[in-house]
Parts: sequence; C-alpha cells; structure tokens
Amino acid sequence: MIGITGANGQLGQLVIRGLLSAVPASQIVGLVRRPAEAQALHAMGVEVRMGDYDRPDTLKAALRGVDKLLLISAVQPGERLRQHRAVIDAAKQSGVTSIAYTSMLRADTSSMILAREHRETEAYLKQSGLEYVILRNGWYLENHTGLVGAAIANGAVIGSAGEGRFASATRADYAAAAVKVLSSAGHANQTYELAGDRAFSMTEFAAEISAQTAKHIGYTDLPPQDYAATLSTFGLPPMIIEVVIDADLKAQAGELDSTSSTLSELIGRKTTTLGEAIGAALRP
Repeated sequence: MIGITGANGQLGQLVIRGLLSAVPASQIVGLVRRPAEAQALHAMGVEVRMGDYDRPDTLKAALRGVDKLLLISAVQPGERLRQHRAVIDAAKQSGVTSIAYTSMLRADTSSMILAREHRETEAYLKQSGLEYVILRNGWYLENHTGLVGAAIANGAVIGSAGEGRFASATRADYAAAAVKVLSSAGHANQTYELAGDRAFSMTEFAAEISAQTAKHIGYTDLPPQDYAATLSTFGLPPMIIEVVIDADLKAQAGELDSTSSTLSELIGRKTTTLGEAIGAALRP
C-alpha cells in the first residue's frame, strides 16, 4: 500500500491522480489533517486517513498497512524538521519500509534559507534505517506564474533576481517524478536532483508574458528592501517575504539554475516549458 502525506494539497492530489493510472485506488492512502475537507480524495476512491504532522498520535494509526510512503515536506519554515521527524518515527513504528521525501535542489550544499531543514530531514531519514528516495525538487514554476495577473495589471514583473536563472518545473512535473519512484522498482536509496529542462531569467519571463498578451511587460529589478516593501502590500507574512527575497538573491548566485536532465528522464517526457506554463496561467 502507498501512503501520501499532505494529500489534500496541490502536489499531493496530483501525485494521487498520477498513481491511479499505475495502481488500484484500494492501494492508495491519503493522509490529511482534516478528512472532512478531503472531498476530492474521496471522489478519487482512495482511502483517507487523519495524519497530522503536529499530532504524532495520529500518524502511527494512519500509516498502518502502508509499505511505501511519500513524505511531502511541510509548509511552515522553522517547524518542518520537527514535523518530518514525527512522520519518520511513526513510519518506523508502523512497519513502513520505504520513504520518498520531497526535498529541494542541492539541499546538501545550498545556502538558501529553506535548505537547512531539508538537509537535516534528509540526514534523519538516512539514519532511520528505512529505504529512502530523496526527490530534490527545484523551484516551482507556479511560484512565478502565480504573479502573472499582477504583472499584467501593473505592466511589469518585479523582483530582485537580476539576471539569475531559474531551472523551474511545474507541480505536475514533480508529481510525475514522485509517481514514478513510488510505482516502479530501482530507486532504493537514490537521491535525484530534479529541475526543468530549460532555465530562464525574469527578463525572459516578462518577455514571454509580453509575447502571449501582446502587451509590453518589462522586468523591473528592485533592491531587496524595496521588493520586500512591495510584497508586504500584498499581505504576505514576513517569513514568506524573507523566503521569496532569499530565493531571488540566491538565483543571482546560480543556486536555482541546473543542467540536470534527471527529471525529464524519470518522467519520460520534456518538462513543462515556460511558454506552456504562462499560457496555462493566462487561460480563464
């Protein structure tokens, strides 16, 4: 049986939809914090169980009978390591034999704010004695395409990335990689660096919006403090603003760029292009 934590989230639902083409619904368990809000999962025919990262007592029962587990990283920076350890500990106690974990690109060497908890989770998982697969997901295209509407409204894409490049892929691309390692053999104790096939700069991102909308959309590179002030007007929490600014600055240093083709090799197709992702964001 295959278990998916955070199954009610966007990535979790995509993984389950993909798994349904490879294994029967009866072999899939979705772990969620609030089962009453998991209507989409119920509609897919998978079993839904309560499994809350912050309530370790729920995790052991939720993992009963699960052989392979996808541990989708928790959302809140600063709390992730504690939450991930709770899942790994419960998995050992419940008889899980293999855990795939959604980490981040080059977590072992990255200086990004988000890297430390991923790096420490990887180490804890490797020390657990369980079979593991580390899925080091690069930046998500949705982190940028979610801002397309604002860029069109304001006539500009803003950021602090300079000409830094992002080898991003979509949630659907990363979900397909998770499906592959969960539903096929040959991935035991592997670490995969996953990234989009073609990196882009924010100047190129703005140019693609312009090309698809026939409107002039430029890229305005801001000092970090000015970008942070603008993001705060959107109502973003300070912690998220810090992560966004950090990502842009680290992109300038090349930390979000990659020439790895492992993702497209795993999923058996090219990763989603920038043009395709922006086109999808523009569709009603």
